[in-house]
Parts: sequence; C-alpha cells; structure tokens
Amino acid sequence: MATTNQQSGDQQTGSQPTAPCVVLAAGGTGGHLFPAYALAEELGRRGYVVDLATDERGDRYGVGFPGRAIHKLSSATLKGKSPIAILRTLWRLTKGIRQARRLFGRIKPVAVVGFGGYPSFPPLFAAANLKIPAALHEQNAVLGRANRTLAKRINAVATSFPEVKFLDGELKSKAVFTGNPVRAAVLAAAETPYEPPQPDGPLRVLIFGGSQGARFFSDTAPSSIMQLPEEMRGRLEVTQQCRPEDLPRVRRTYDKLGISAQCDEFFADLPAKIARSHLVIGRAGASTIAELTVIGRPALLVPLPHALDNDQLLNATSLAAAGGGWCIAQAELSVERLRSELEKLLSDPDGLRRAAEAARSVGRPDAVVRLADLVERLHGRRPTGAAADSVADRAQE
Repeated sequence: MATTNQQSGDQQTGSQPTAPCVVLAAGGTGGHLFPAYALAEELGRRGYVVDLATDERGDRYGVGFPGRAIHKLSSATLKGKSPIAILRTLWRLTKGIRQARRLFGRIKPVAVVGFGGYPSFPPLFAAANLKIPAALHEQNAVLGRANRTLAKRINAVATSFPEVKFLDGELKSKAVFTGNPVRAAVLAAAETPYEPPQPDGPLRVLIFGGSQGARFFSDTAPSSIMQLPEEMRGRLEVTQQCRPEDLPRVRRTYDKLGISAQCDEFFADLPAKIARSHLVIGRAGASTIAELTVIGRPALLVPLPHALDNDQLLNATSLAAAGGGWCIAQAELSVERLRSELEKLLSDPDGLRRAAEAARSVGRPDAVVRLADLVERLHGRRPTGAAADSVADRAQE
C-alpha cells in the first residue's frame, strides 16, 4: 500500500473535497521539490487543494510542503543493465502505477503535474491511463529520460528554458515556456538590489553544491582561499554548505585563516543568503539557476561532472552565454585556477555588477503564475485574475 502522510488541520475522507484537487508529483530532491512547492503555494491561492505524490524520501528538507497530504508511492531509478536490475525497477514502477490509480480513484484530481525523475513516472503514467489531464515540468535545458517517455502520453510539457534538447518533433507542439517556478522566499529575496563590493568593504562569497552538498568544494575552496592575498582574505565573509563528514575540517581551515565563515550542512534561508552575497560559487542545477536569475546574482558555476545527459552543463552554459555567470568544468578547476578566478572576480566590482544585471535579465519571476495558468487551462477553468495578479505584481516589482 502507498503511504499517506496527513498534513495537520486537513481532512481526508472518501468523498471529493469541495475545492478541486491537483496532484503534484515530485521526488525528494531540491531540484524537483522546490518548484513543486512554489506551484502548490500559487494553486492554494487560487482555491485548489494540492496533494504531493512522492517517493520514500518525501519532504526530506523539512520545508513543510504547502499541501493537504503527502502520498508516498513506490518508484525506482534504473541502476544497472542486468536483467535482474531491470526487472526490479519495472516491478517497483508497476507497483507505483497501481498505487497511483487507487489514490486517484479516491481523491479524484482534476489535473496531475509531474516535476521529473522516476518518482513522477507512476503518477503521470496512471493519470494518462485514466484520462486525467496531465502535464510535466522540465527544469533543465535537456529533457530528462523519464520525461521523454512520459511526454508522449501527457497533454503538455512546461519548460524552464526557451530551447530544450530532445524536445523536438511531435513533442515540441506540447511545449509551453513557463520558466522554473521559485518559492515565495526567493521572490522576497529578489527585492534586495545587488550592491557590488565597496573599497575596503566585506567580500561576501556563498559556496554551495546544490541539495546534496559537494565534496569537491570542501576540498578545493578553503585551499584556494588560503592562497589569496592577505588583504583580500581579511575582507572575506564565507558561507559554505558542506557534507556532514567535511564540516569539521572546513571549519578548522577557515578558523586557522582567521576568516569569518558560516559552514553548515543545509541552509533553510538559502535565498536570503544568495541575496546577501557578492559572488556565488556552486553547481548548476535547475533550481540553482532559477534562483540566481530571479534574485540576480553573479555566479561561478561548476557543473556536476558525469551527470546524465549533461543537464547541468547545458544549464550553466546558457547562463554564461547571457553574461550572468562563468562556467568552468570541474576537471579544469584546480586549487590554483579557483584562486585565480576568485582574485580576478572579487577585484572587479563593476564586472560583478554587470553579471548580476545580466542574470536578473533572464530570470522568470512570473514562472509560477504561468505554470498555474497552464494547470487551470488543463482543468478547463479560466485563470482567476485576482489570484494570478497578486503574484504577477510582486514578480514585476
């Protein structure tokens, strides 16, 4: 049986709720969960009941998903090409599809929206079989493998980039460019204008490796910073996300250097920290790109190597081409190269300002409005102007 986690104060009965229900399907990674979170917020403002269908990881970031209930369905990612691995994956996906069919029969959703990854597969596959209007949202500049299979069956494909690799032929007719939805906390952080470093003022650098953290940055960044000129080191204020096992050594290094540093496994207020920074160093996941462009901050991006379909590389090069950041392959980013890049970038306030402006120019703060409008078109209900305008107005401020 699928597991259902009830949110406090909500009722779950066998009857259909008064408000129409939309099911969002997203795996327990930040890249998938955060845009689903943003859409849930907006659909709630428009009078919908929202349920989350996910895998066993659920809301692993403790952000408190803004929905009525969280339903954990069986899912699996193909790990290996052996017959046993393939059969095990197919069995778990088939089990998840059966669970999704039973769930939809009980809660009667008017639409289902998936956010990629294999946890989206069972709910969207079941929705297509049951003729429930369904869409998927592709966060990256390349259509993921699970999404390529699902795109043939569902009604629409919302995209975060104007051009998406593998979204061609008949599939292109289903494409709707919405941008990547960001949470209200990101829109609030975007109200802070970028202030480039001032002479003799602090140099605020934020380093993070996406939702999982990054061993590479823990190994490289402190050593690179150690080699910076003493005058520049004295002005640095570093905020760095680390894996738990790396935290002690990273903190010790910064302490020895006398650098003001805040290091932790996870930052719940990451949007505010992005807004406060002069320069961001990080991976190039879809949510990272969306938040950097909406808030408008310059970034040195190091795409995750060996990523399936090179999605992060395409994300990073897209932002770099717009002038909003710099993309360097991990294999090319030695300690010495990072030191050189840091010294060059932090010594050029005007260059940082131009990159911040360029990043903001390609941001889509209204993405959640556009995606919610798409959901309402799937449902057959016209967008509710007052609810949509409230977010659109904030996005344009």
